[in-house]
Amino acid sequence: MEESILAKINTPQDLKVLSYDEKEKLAEEIRNKIIDVVSKNGGHLASNLGVVELTIALHSIFDMPEDKIVWDVGHQTYVHKLLTGRANDFDTLRQLDGIAGFPKSKESEYDCFNTGHSSTSISAALGMARARDIKNEENDVIAIIGDGALTGGMALEALDDAGSSKTRLIVILNDNEMSISKNVGGISRFLVKIRTKKFYKKSNNFFRKILEKTPGIGMPIIKSARRIKYSLKQLVIPNMFFEDLGFKYLGPVDGHDIERVEWILELAKKEKEPVVVHIITKKGKGYKPAEENPDKYHSTGKFNIETGEKISKNSKDYSAVFGDKLVELAKNNGKIVAITAAMTDGTGLTKFRKEFPKRFFDVGIAEQHAICMAAGMAKEGFIPVVPIYSSFYQRAYDQVIHDVCIQNLPVVMCVDRAGIVGNDGETHQGILDLSFFNIVPNLTIMAPKDFKELQDMLEYAVTLNKPVVIRYPRGAEEREFGINEEIKEGKSETICEGKDITILAIGKMVARAMEVKEELQKENIEAEIINARFLKPFDEEAISKSIEKTNKIITIEDNIVKGGLASNVQELIAKKQFDKEVKILAFGYPDEFIKHGSVGELEKLYKLDKESIVEEVKKLF
Repeated sequence: MEESILAKINTPQDLKVLSYDEKEKLAEEIRNKIIDVVSKNGGHLASNLGVVELTIALHSIFDMPEDKIVWDVGHQTYVHKLLTGRANDFDTLRQLDGIAGFPKSKESEYDCFNTGHSSTSISAALGMARARDIKNEENDVIAIIGDGALTGGMALEALDDAGSSKTRLIVILNDNEMSISKNVGGISRFLVKIRTKKFYKKSNNFFRKILEKTPGIGMPIIKSARRIKYSLKQLVIPNMFFEDLGFKYLGPVDGHDIERVEWILELAKKEKEPVVVHIITKKGKGYKPAEENPDKYHSTGKFNIETGEKISKNSKDYSAVFGDKLVELAKNNGKIVAITAAMTDGTGLTKFRKEFPKRFFDVGIAEQHAICMAAGMAKEGFIPVVPIYSSFYQRAYDQVIHDVCIQNLPVVMCVDRAGIVGNDGETHQGILDLSFFNIVPNLTIMAPKDFKELQDMLEYAVTLNKPVVIRYPRGAEEREFGINEEIKEGKSETICEGKDITILAIGKMVARAMEVKEELQKENIEAEIINARFLKPFDEEAISKSIEKTNKIITIEDNIVKGGLASNVQELIAKKQFDKEVKILAFGYPDEFIKHGSVGELEKLYKLDKESIVEEVKKLF
């Protein structure tokens, strides 16, 4: 059996002695390894397959960790991890206590900056480059950013600053024509114009192969022709955008030709001012299902390598239920519009886009702009509905406060992927939104216990004529309740009565409360279950009556305890000063960032599983 080249790579230095043929063989091995592991563990497939040759070239030309690479978003760092001493542990990718799916500086010295959200790399890299200059050091700093991430306002702010700074910095534009959904906007059109110029064509492989076989003169002719072709291309390609900002523009080049990528990186390394290197890659390269459907394989669960089909069954999820209900409501209300920040499929808006193309707006990876634009539309009489993942809503917090809530505008902000999402780790866990939204005036905050309640809350929200947050988890509902009282402003729902203890839960954790009740019944403990429904306004009346009856209350939320449901109850107890002492237990996440692992593993680790809650409740008795 032919010896594996990947097995010989312990550090990036080992790449520097390989021939181009060996590097191409290594690229094939890396693709096979990534496909194998992601098929078993899930993860980001298409983006990683697209940067194999680029990553090999980067580690061949630069000297990490002295040189610094900042990966925008960071979901495309599997190749980087394989080349920096983590190949033997790669099977643990995204598993509890295993290798993270994103850069983690505590995991390796080669991960110089933690990332997980879009459009941050140029800012971070510029900061590192300026720090290097103050320290009189000579290392290179490289930011790798995709064309999708370039639509984010923060990236454009950083380009503006970096270009005028004259700081030595390399920005690699990894242009694969995709973010998660198809790219939109002026930046995308500009890059298309560059890609399609007649001077950007693949080299004539027929003549190149003949020349390569010509002893003595073949390769010098090829290199001379390449320099001439490149010089001519630089004269006609519309690179003014970058150069007007102050960058030297190099490219574009085929990102799957290791030799060419190394050549252009060598050119960039010689520059003394900021430079943009434009690399053209293909998402999903080397695995046909991912090449043909890169959005489907952007982030995937386990799948069959031979067929590309997902192993888990596709059950209906909250995003799909939201999308279907929004279409139904929009058919009867022409004022409803939908806005997404480059997440059409992920947030369930595909059907809405098809049904109402003139009332659908994809603004690119620009959450701040999405919310402020929604405020503008609301000011003119429309009802914007804006689904964004919980951890990405953090990026638009100022707009929620300044543009929507101060003006008390009817924007419906749907917080998808709320709570623990699992294997993507700290940057994607949605455990802060109840807390940071809870302190904003004029804001109504709801969370459904099941699909039916989500539908009812959305129907209620579009009639409320004020700012609303509806937060819901990733995936399927935990259980069907068969009880759904009418949604009324600030009113909770008592699901079942009991005399011994009050269990107050919100959102998906109402299902956990029912599981706990069923276990406590075996101990002859009768629990009263209240579905909070509203975090704000909070149903003080109904919850106070239950506390007076039981004198014991536990809260369950998939959010940090501080500032969320438990905090509301603690404030209520302090305010009401009940006749008898009230015992309270708060179940939620501590004041820390939650690492990667499956949802079940993390809930058990933080004592939010049924068994841990029951054990703690029994101690009260």
